[in-house]
Amino acid sequence: MTQRLDPALHEWTAHERVIVLDGVCNWCNAWVRFVIERAPHGTFRLETLQSQPARQILRELQLSLDNFETFLLLERTRVFTKSTAALRIAKQLSGLWPLLYCFIVVPRPIRDAVYDYVARRRYKWMGRTDVVERSSKEHERR
Repeated sequence: MTQRLDPALHEWTAHERVIVLDGVCNWCNAWVRFVIERAPHGTFRLETLQSQPARQILRELQLSLDNFETFLLLERTRVFTKSTAALRIAKQLSGLWPLLYCFIVVPRPIRDAVYDYVARRRYKWMGRTDVVERSSKEHERR
């Protein structure tokens, strides 16, 4: 899914790229640490779905405010979700990770089915925390 945000209504549109994720999901937090280590020069700003600006965006996109089924990638005014967001992030990482972007040719319903499979099981596989994690100085800086 790709939608656009009105820059007059959303402060995060001033940033080149913002990843908005479930801050209590251990899987998501591990994934963010992975991205931080491989994203050159602070490519991404990080925010949580639990924040007020994120809740406003979720309402606009008609996504759940409680059961987070996806994370968001904001590229200025454009919003990407699920597998498209993940592949666009991989494209920005150092090393061989940008090669994963070739999977963008797979039809989105198929990619998103795989994404949904993992998303539904992420708490079972890696658990969750009671507080939004801000685990490192680098995470805080972004």
